Amino acid sequence: MFTKVLIANRGEIALRVIRACRELGVRSVAVYSDADATAPHVRAADEAIHIGGSRASESYLRIDVLIAAAQRTGAEAIHPGYGFLSERAAFALAVRTAGLVWIGPPAEAIEAVGSKTAARQLAVGAGVPVVPGTTEPLRDAAAAAEAAERFGYPVLLKAAAGGGGKGMRVVEREADLAAALDAARRESQNAFGDDAVYLEKFIAGPRHVEIQVLADSHGTILSLGERECSIQRRHQKMIEEAPSVAVSPALRRKMGETAVRAARAAGYVNAGTCEFLLDTDGQFYFLEMNTRIQVEHPVTELVTGLDLVEWQLRIAAGERLPFAQDDIVPRGWAMECRITSEDAASGFLPSTGRVTYTRIPSGAGVRWDGGIEPGTDVGLFYDPMLGKLIVWAATREAAVARMHRALTELVIAGVETSRELHLRILEDAEFRRGAIDIHWLERRVASLLDARPPETVTIAASVASALLARSDGGVHPAGASGVPDGGELGGPGGDGRTPAASSRASWAAVARREALRE
Repeated sequence: MFTKVLIANRGEIALRVIRACRELGVRSVAVYSDADATAPHVRAADEAIHIGGSRASESYLRIDVLIAAAQRTGAEAIHPGYGFLSERAAFALAVRTAGLVWIGPPAEAIEAVGSKTAARQLAVGAGVPVVPGTTEPLRDAAAAAEAAERFGYPVLLKAAAGGGGKGMRVVEREADLAAALDAARRESQNAFGDDAVYLEKFIAGPRHVEIQVLADSHGTILSLGERECSIQRRHQKMIEEAPSVAVSPALRRKMGETAVRAARAAGYVNAGTCEFLLDTDGQFYFLEMNTRIQVEHPVTELVTGLDLVEWQLRIAAGERLPFAQDDIVPRGWAMECRITSEDAASGFLPSTGRVTYTRIPSGAGVRWDGGIEPGTDVGLFYDPMLGKLIVWAATREAAVARMHRALTELVIAGVETSRELHLRILEDAEFRRGAIDIHWLERRVASLLDARPPETVTIAASVASALLARSDGGVHPAGASGVPDGGELGGPGGDGRTPAASSRASWAAVARREALRE
């Protein structure tokens, strides 16, 4: 095992890797930009090193600076987390060339599936079913029109170099194709530095189901089961769960075998994910392979009992997987809500500011993987995700109830969050039945935002009661939890007021929002 690992990332995933390192007795090195100088991951690591300006291009995307930081601190390996450089073959190769260990798949495997068109070609060669479409980027509008005519409208234009909905357009008719292709190319170039776009047949009403794989360097590749990721907005996942209501044991086995076959064809090692579309007839189609740990990996951890980040480290250190495919049986149900700093009621505009107070849920089967604390400044430099609320229970019904309870306990003051939208989704009858697809949230978001979850009435009342008690010299609203009042431990609030005043203002803001929404 390594003695020291550098984490080339920030926020929640950096903290997640730091914890895994600590449990294995491995020292951790955090990196940070100007904007993250006081971030939780910086203090949590054994060492921390400044790598540049607030923009990702000035810091977290600097391969040379990251490798120099690892060498300067004596780190033997680099964990890329997710996002930033995690799926860049050039980074993995540079790490290896520098004599360091890359905690992830080989650069050659990343290259093999890093482009969506390359991944489709590999999948076809391995006998993995893919959505009908082109296997090469489109040359021009004429080639796009010919392909669309061959596969039939509607069609989907997709960026070859990335994901997250960037460079993606649904085209219903030929008259709109040329303009949509130009728009998809521009967006892809801006997001990924590559304007290559390909075309697929648009599958109506599918689910997004992905398979987690784990592969060691000794030839063992295992499927760890599926995750249901259909609750999405603009191709960004909001809720994930494991297992899926739409996947039977037989289908799970078939999809798992298919994912393993794709991973083996790519020469895959370490943790990875094969993403599929699952149609209403039970047919599934390979979409792409994510060559990194996924944001939603905790739900797989909770139903399998495996620590995926720990196994990333162990595999990178040369260890063998000590369990077999038959040992992987999902137990119970896990669900994750991505809590973001977005104001759903205002068109999902990003919300910025300083986190002034947090109340994190707890209790049986509740987990919080977060990257914030009171005093954290939320800006526009990075992804808006503040943390992930994850629950486990024996059944899906119980998991939904537990997540709902946990969400009502969650308070993040200082910025708007997606918490209330998550509550409304969980209260929806169709969601509770599992009657969802990847377009479900887009269809329902307006009606969900018009709905009113009754629990917020209780929250507003409890906040008002706490404020009244505080004004009468009563207990701190956080009770015995010991959560600090202000932006810093023992210091003033983020706005320069005293801790008590800052805390009262934070609680008042929460209460005011709840009252206005009544």
